[in-house]
Amino acid sequence: MIGLRIVSALFLASALASGCGYRVAGRSNALPKSIHVIAVPALENKTSSYRIEQKLTTATVHEFLAKTSYRVVPDPVNGDAVLRGKVVSLEAVPLLFDTATGRATTMLVTVKCEITFEERETGKILYHTDNFVFRNQYEISTDVKSFFEEQDPALERLAQDFATRLVAAVTENY
Repeated sequence: MIGLRIVSALFLASALASGCGYRVAGRSNALPKSIHVIAVPALENKTSSYRIEQKLTTATVHEFLAKTSYRVVPDPVNGDAVLRGKVVSLEAVPLLFDTATGRATTMLVTVKCEITFEERETGKILYHTDNFVFRNQYEISTDVKSFFEEQDPALERLAQDFATRLVAAVTENY
């Protein structure tokens, strides 16, 4: 009986010591060791949505600073790597409706971008996609007064969610 407990304890200890292979998302250190500074110039806006590129750029910079150890600068000349992007489309479609009023209560927002992340000195492309698609659902108020007051906070939430996904894609999919 004691031998069985010892074997069980050894088995448990070896299982714990070997690790399970999981890691915290957003904390990957897969990029080349030569990268310490990431340049994030303003995204280009190819849509008719006013200032969406500014909100997405600001949120992306904030996400890099919050979730990685890299320093972030706006000027590509001062970065070891450069993240460039174009907002190609932004679409919001009603997803759920209030049955009493017929007004939309939930919108599905889709942002499509072209993203390139390259090592500045060598020109090596570390990450590229012409089809970075971000989709998320957002509840909207059915109260007309608060609907207009909610637009800026809703864009901030969208930008933060977008940036979280973008930074993870660039740093972890390398």
